[in-house]
Amino acid sequence: MFRRIKEDIKIVFERDPAAKNVFEVITSYPGLHALWLHRIAHFFWTKGDKTIGRIISHINRFLTGIEIHPGAKIGRRFFIDHGMGVVIGETAEIGDDVLIYQGVVLGGTSFEKKKRHPTIKNNVVIGAGAIILGAIEIGEFAKIGAGSVVIKSVPPRTTVVGVPARIVGEKREGKIDLEHGKLPDPVSEILKSIIEKQEKLENKLKQIENQLLNKNEKNSN
Repeated sequence: MFRRIKEDIKIVFERDPAAKNVFEVITSYPGLHALWLHRIAHFFWTKGDKTIGRIISHINRFLTGIEIHPGAKIGRRFFIDHGMGVVIGETAEIGDDVLIYQGVVLGGTSFEKKKRHPTIKNNVVIGAGAIILGAIEIGEFAKIGAGSVVIKSVPPRTTVVGVPARIVGEKREGKIDLEHGKLPDPVSEILKSIIEKQEKLENKLKQIENQLLNKNEKNSN
């Protein structure tokens, strides 16, 4: 148990450059508190004491602003940065070394009592305000852009942004980075491409007009 706690504290220093010392991390990081309380709630949930698990989960939300269903499965070195407004559903599964920011929702899309929440594989980064819905899979080392809405599975080592989310980058390096705000905008890139093509057509039309004018002038002479 103490080894896991030490590991949790260590990952905070690795993922948050604002972390100053161990005392600050232990007392002032709601993402860490939410993870520890979830482990207790999940223990009771898996042992069949579901009501106790739900009560602990409710206390967890009241204290941290982070809602994690006691049935959710979370791997090692998971870090929630800031954390306010994060929601993780009952059948969500999160792998190791996953990093998520505030306002992220791992939501369900079915009333049936089955797997209905996302599976997040190892080393995924999920930007602030991203919403991932349904029993889909986010592949290893994928990055979800801030504010994206993901409704389809995401292949490993890809970057997705937008509403609904689209792939904008592939074959990411096998490492976590914190640049979740510096991602391309697929809509603006399409508009930019259209504008560039329009400018080329306008230039071509001007060339044709000039050629016709020159030809008419020669004929009149």
